[in-house]
Amino acid sequence: MYTALISLLISGFLSATLLPGTSEAGLVLFLYNFPDSWFVVLILLTISNTLGSMTSFFMTYFIPKKSFSGKIESLVKKYGTPLLFFSFLPIAGDALPLAAGWLKLSKFKTCMFIAAGKLFRYAFIIFMFYKINITKIS
Repeated sequence: MYTALISLLISGFLSATLLPGTSEAGLVLFLYNFPDSWFVVLILLTISNTLGSMTSFFMTYFIPKKSFSGKIESLVKKYGTPLLFFSFLPIAGDALPLAAGWLKLSKFKTCMFIAAGKLFRYAFIIFMFYKINITKIS
């Protein structure tokens, strides 16, 4: 179980960066094999994925700011840190922490909104896993 959990947490961390990852599929597979561990994996995977996004945030936070008129940057400027809730979305979500770091947004607020979005996504996947009751399908 611990090897599977560590692999899932590494996948969760890497999935939140610009590297491709499949933490959602890993989560479903983990729940299939260890269905009673949903709460622990929810908390740990949320933390792991949030740390990955915060790594992206800090990668650009320390770069001197220059004028740049990208679409993601303009969205983050317009809506601020609450937009970072949607950092769980594929492709565009990976760019949100990068833009937030570039714009030097609040570290604490950035982390809280990112974590809330990640928690929402994984809680939804876990809910659907048990709703569909995939363990009885096979």
